[in-house]
Amino acid sequence: MYHFDEIIDRRGTNALNTDGFRQYIFHAGPEKVFPYKDEEFVRMWVADMEFGVAPEILDAMRQRIDRRIFGYTGVYDDGYYQSFRHWCLEHYGWEVSQEELCFSPGIIPAIYQLVESLTAPNEKVLINTPAYGYFLHAAEYSNRGVLHSPLKKDEKGCFTLDAEDFERRCADPKCKLVFWCNPHNPTGHIWTEEELRQAAAIMEKYNLWVVSDEIHCDLTRKGKSHIPMAKIMTDYPKLITCMAPTKTFNLAGMAFSNIIIRDQATREEFRARDKLFGMVNPLSLTAAKAAYDKGGPWLEELRDYLDGNFAFVQEFLSLELPEAVMNISDATYLAWVDLGRCLPDVADLPGFFANEAGVLLEGGNSLFVDNAEGYIRLNLAMPRSMIQTGLERIRDSIRRHRKS
Repeated sequence: MYHFDEIIDRRGTNALNTDGFRQYIFHAGPEKVFPYKDEEFVRMWVADMEFGVAPEILDAMRQRIDRRIFGYTGVYDDGYYQSFRHWCLEHYGWEVSQEELCFSPGIIPAIYQLVESLTAPNEKVLINTPAYGYFLHAAEYSNRGVLHSPLKKDEKGCFTLDAEDFERRCADPKCKLVFWCNPHNPTGHIWTEEELRQAAAIMEKYNLWVVSDEIHCDLTRKGKSHIPMAKIMTDYPKLITCMAPTKTFNLAGMAFSNIIIRDQATREEFRARDKLFGMVNPLSLTAAKAAYDKGGPWLEELRDYLDGNFAFVQEFLSLELPEAVMNISDATYLAWVDLGRCLPDVADLPGFFANEAGVLLEGGNSLFVDNAEGYIRLNLAMPRSMIQTGLERIRDSIRRHRKS
């Protein structure tokens, strides 16, 4: 029913994907040049999709546009809440409290605000590494210390919690807040119920604030299921859950996120410090509600297509780059690939592949904080033909480098 093989030209739309990669990946401006023209790159980096938005969502947005007035807008009735509540009940068996539901133009601005509100300048934030870079940036922006608890790898190269190290970091008297990422970015690991209960017990033991980033929760592989931390820490008042339809339904530019805050005082402060004063983009609200109301069939087909993309990449690597290690992730549309044995002498993997392959990707400690040396993260939310081109370029550049 939906067409995920279509290649959509995003040039000229001021997309971060096409126009912002120099600044984001390489911390440079237009003066930075490559052997490839911008339009020649295969872009497998930032986590938004190369797929068209579900037509049901676009139809809802067009109907809202036809109303012709875009005045100041807030979430005043309970229509959106009921849509989100039903989604969480249907998919996760989780009853979200309307009282606890807050809004943010994105999870990134929310976590920046929460670090500033919940910790003091002499206190620390804990992250599991490798980690989403903005967890580190949010702490550093407010001049907070950062504790790293490296995930450990099992015999298959899958990342799991090092509970002993995690507890040792949590026990630091200056540690006050943990960024918990589930499903985990960049590894794509879905924490099992046992892992969640183990981590929850440790965080509760030391009375820590827990900010659970669950933005990838809807993007599971078939046969995998996500458990919200709220179903594990059922009565813990210092839990904050972050979710959004924007990642699931390719609406990142719509900038609309759900921040579920249990503690009343924290909730009131979060709303009071909202620099948008409760206002939201009217099209963002329309798109988010339509996604939860009507986006289910599109998501099911998307998940099937993504599962096929992961299988395609795994087969390609096993045949063409057998030294690469990739386990199909439990969730997200991001492949986490260990190229340590393929390119042991290359420190800057994003720079190498941009210059030698014409492929934009993310990887290493510069983008994923720590415990990520030798790894690249590939966005697979794109037509399979684009993935094939990108993988062939990656393979060829590695082979040329080995011969040089």
